[in-house]
Amino acid sequence: MRSRWSLARQLLVLQLVVLCVLAGAGSTFAYLDASRAVNENARDQVRAVASAVADAPTVAAAVATADPSATLQPFAVRVQADTGVDFITIMSPAGIRYTHPNPALIGQHYIGTIEQAQHGQTYTETYTGSLGPSVRTVVPVFEPGQRVVALVAVGITVAAISAELRERLWPLFGVAGAVLLVGALGGWLISARLRRQTRGVAPDELSNLFEYHEAVLHSVREGVLLVGRDGRVGLCNDGARTLLGLDADPVGRELASLGLPDELARAFTSAENRAEELHLTDSRVLLVSTTAVRSGGRAQGTVVVLRDHTELQTLTGELTTARGLAEALRSQAHEAANRLHTVVSLVEIGKPEQAVEFATAELALAQELTDRVVGAVAEPVLAALLLGKAAEASERGVELTVTPDTVIDDVSLGVAARDLVTILGNLIDNGLDAAVRGSGHPKVVVTARTEDDGLLLRVADTGPGVPDDADVFRRGWSTKAEDGHGLGLALVGQAVRRYGGTVDVGRDGGAVFTVRLPRQEASR
Repeated sequence: MRSRWSLARQLLVLQLVVLCVLAGAGSTFAYLDASRAVNENARDQVRAVASAVADAPTVAAAVATADPSATLQPFAVRVQADTGVDFITIMSPAGIRYTHPNPALIGQHYIGTIEQAQHGQTYTETYTGSLGPSVRTVVPVFEPGQRVVALVAVGITVAAISAELRERLWPLFGVAGAVLLVGALGGWLISARLRRQTRGVAPDELSNLFEYHEAVLHSVREGVLLVGRDGRVGLCNDGARTLLGLDADPVGRELASLGLPDELARAFTSAENRAEELHLTDSRVLLVSTTAVRSGGRAQGTVVVLRDHTELQTLTGELTTARGLAEALRSQAHEAANRLHTVVSLVEIGKPEQAVEFATAELALAQELTDRVVGAVAEPVLAALLLGKAAEASERGVELTVTPDTVIDDVSLGVAARDLVTILGNLIDNGLDAAVRGSGHPKVVVTARTEDDGLLLRVADTGPGVPDDADVFRRGWSTKAEDGHGLGLALVGQAVRRYGGTVDVGRDGGAVFTVRLPRQEASR
């Protein structure tokens, strides 16, 4: 199996290569600069010494004597020792040496170029002479008539120049080595930290993990959000955008700018972990789970998981409606059984006329409500709901009245039957509960009629009413002490908002809820 280097190791090797290249390039440039500086310094030195010797009166006077070497050799040796050059050669214009560091070479011909100096010019070159390769300058010596009477050659050997260069390079190499060492140590520390953070994963594996992460994140139906401690969205998958009804990518935006319900926004930034809390938006019922992310004991943000509970809540509502209708049928069956027993008992005691009268009166009363509701409400589901709630109210001892102006003869308003059941069913249920808790004769009055601009639903009860400052359509608000309540009115508010309607809460001896739903488009 092919061994793959981790990202940390690849970064370390890359850093070491870059450091070596930079250190090598820097050392090379420094070496070339030092070499140039040393050579220029040597040229300047030999030129200055040669010019000073050529200008000395001792030289011009000595070359005019019969034995110039007797005077010039000691003079040259002394100047050479004082200036640190490797040789000083004073010669005749023809190139015959008067002086030399090796006295045995005095009187021999100078090895080097002297043509320029013979013509009165100063000339500098690198040449291999009797002392080896050297940088030398040849300067003419003039008599008062500007005639060249002697030549002075001063040089420094290449070996001496190289020795000086080496002395300059040792500190440079030391600095370069220290830079490499410190850089390698720093690279190793960075690599070790990166290895811990990436868990030694190779770059292609990291790339695959990222691709898998993106694919999984955006393919799941559940919504996933990351909210930073500053209240900004750090990550949002497609599921979350769909569930929250967001058109644009919210990453980088503040939660307050997304138009979310305040309670839902507070849940997203809560420091406490939450498990499948029920929250409502304008169009959905969501289960929200949050987990606070902490690092070093400090809150870094929140991971939010959203699950769509709308369909389940719809099914639950339909099940509740079916259960209510079944309960209404049971109540009607119970009432019918009681009336039947009464009729039978009257017949048994020999009063058939009273039995017929009683049965006829009860049948007429029940039929009157049924005929009025069925004749006024063209939507069969809504008619069945009203009849069922009437039976339930009768069993609970509450008088449920459907006002005479209740007429729904237009079923093309565009409002789904299930939403009508949600709105009117929950309002009636809350009205029944409130009427039972109220004082006096419990009563609920229901009005449902179509108007020119839409649908009006009104439910009034004789209960204690609601406080003026109560947010009755907030999930969890309830006048009941038991847990599990506070969802019905919230679902009413959600359904009304979904259709662009309004719901008003008033008081008239009890609570009065008035819902107005505008006529919907046919395509809705």
